[in-house]
Amino acid sequence: MGLKRKLMHLRQKAEFEQKLKDRLSFLAGKGIKPPQADRDALVRKLKADIRAVNRRLSLLAADEKRTEDRAKAKVEKAAAALKEKEVGKAEKPKKAPEAVKEKKIKAEKKPAPPKAAEGGQSG
Repeated sequence: MGLKRKLMHLRQKAEFEQKLKDRLSFLAGKGIKPPQADRDALVRKLKADIRAVNRRLSLLAADEKRTEDRAKAKVEKAAAALKEKEVGKAEKPKKAPEAVKEKKIKAEKKPAPPKAAEGGQSG
């Protein structure tokens, strides 16, 4: 959708620029010089339209760049995870025997001392 939108804005920009060029030539034909032509309402409107389209095009370009950066980061992250996974697989067989050797035998628990008889009598 971004490409269609970009093309639409480019067509609009070209159309506004052509209308501006035509209007300036018309005003020049009437004998109005450029400083005065800049005060013409249609000229100001067309220049504002061109600025607005340029702003939209720059936002689309920034959006495309952000999308590319995200896609690149996603690929790099996947590659790093795959590499880590391969390294992990290579090390697992070596670590397994070491893990078995490191297991400690639990010490036997000592029996708890006998509890005092209930009823408050000691003796």
